[in-house]
Amino acid sequence: MFENLSERLDKSFKLLKGQGRITEINVAETLKDVRRALLDADVNFKIARDFTNSVKEKALGQNVLTAIQPSQMMVKIVHDELVELMGGEKEEVNLKGNPTVILIAGLQGSGKTTFSGKLANFLKTKKGKSPILVAGDVYRPAAIEQLKILGEQISVPVYTEEDNKNPVKIAKGAVKHARNHGHDLVIVDTAGRLAIDEEMMNEISSVKDAISPHEILFVVDSMTGQDAVNTAKEFNDRLNFDGVVLTKLDGDTRGGAALSIKTVVNKPIKFVGTGEKLDALDIFHPDRMADRILGMGDIVTLVEKAQEQFDAEDAIKLKRKLAKNQFNFDDFLKQISQIKKMGNLKDLAGMIPGVGKAMKNLDMDDDAFKGIEAIIHSMTKEERESPSLINGSRRKRIAMGSGSNVQEVNRLIKQFDETRKMMRMMTQGKNLGRMMGNMPGMRR
Repeated sequence: MFENLSERLDKSFKLLKGQGRITEINVAETLKDVRRALLDADVNFKIARDFTNSVKEKALGQNVLTAIQPSQMMVKIVHDELVELMGGEKEEVNLKGNPTVILIAGLQGSGKTTFSGKLANFLKTKKGKSPILVAGDVYRPAAIEQLKILGEQISVPVYTEEDNKNPVKIAKGAVKHARNHGHDLVIVDTAGRLAIDEEMMNEISSVKDAISPHEILFVVDSMTGQDAVNTAKEFNDRLNFDGVVLTKLDGDTRGGAALSIKTVVNKPIKFVGTGEKLDALDIFHPDRMADRILGMGDIVTLVEKAQEQFDAEDAIKLKRKLAKNQFNFDDFLKQISQIKKMGNLKDLAGMIPGVGKAMKNLDMDDDAFKGIEAIIHSMTKEERESPSLINGSRRKRIAMGSGSNVQEVNRLIKQFDETRKMMRMMTQGKNLGRMMGNMPGMRR
């Protein structure tokens, strides 16, 4: 997401590089390019125009410090404006009420049912909630079955009334069931249509009136661009929802919906779906998204994802092993497993400043570690525990067993040795300057 926009904005800022100061002429040239980039990203024309006008006004009012280049100042101003455009601050879901009732709305195909499962999983694991999912889509037979499968995967019960085709009665019955069975969260999945129609709007309005939800979330496919924004406006006029969920942000999307929707409906984006897995759901942070759009990475989210996967006790054990130079291939394999759980590898790389741009054209998928894992699994228990045992003949055997060649085995062992040395230096806090100096791009 935002790959093309990031690239275009980067080129726009280069127009100011080498300029001694910000002037009306060079700002106008830069912002004309910024506006084109936003329009190409499917941002509403009026929003793109107002955005660049606001940036221009702030840029011309700035006294550029001698230590800051005009292009750097422009990046800062655009960053701050992007944050405001997308809502300013994160807004979390309202969890008041016992049980809390959350109504999910949106068009068919927007990802409502999958999001319902993701939200139940998110609030169960992150907020300690006891959720129940409600199968309120009585028109699409696969929807009920899909919700049941999702519920099984995350161990969350699904409330259904197989013989009842009245969504209002089903929703009311689910809330009563939750109260009687100790569930403090009710997530109601509703029916969608291929397009907005009066019947659908009347039905979901009736469900809303019947259960008085504490939160209404509108789910929209971000790949539909400005269509998503227009749909959101029509839904908001009828439902007055509380927040937006953008799904499929990991797809080939230009990002116009994320940049336009807050301005059009004046409702915050609360969640973003970043993949198919049930844990691929993030709270939307406008400042972090602005960082990523401008190629600054998103280290905070990367650290949070790492903290979720890396156990504190395991980290202490690992530090002890590193201090004694006992880090082995079993430990290496465990680290790979934890990294894989953090999410899509290319998405993770994009959170590191500068790395996302460098890896733009690389094909990185979840199978990227398969070759490494195959080589390690072809080692004996003794070889994994004591890598120094792996001599020439053992390397040939490992290569044959893993379907690779000796060069690939040699490369992995070399990478492993370098990783072990670097991790040991980091834990000891010694020779940090020398370690940094040996890293690519850090040599003086």
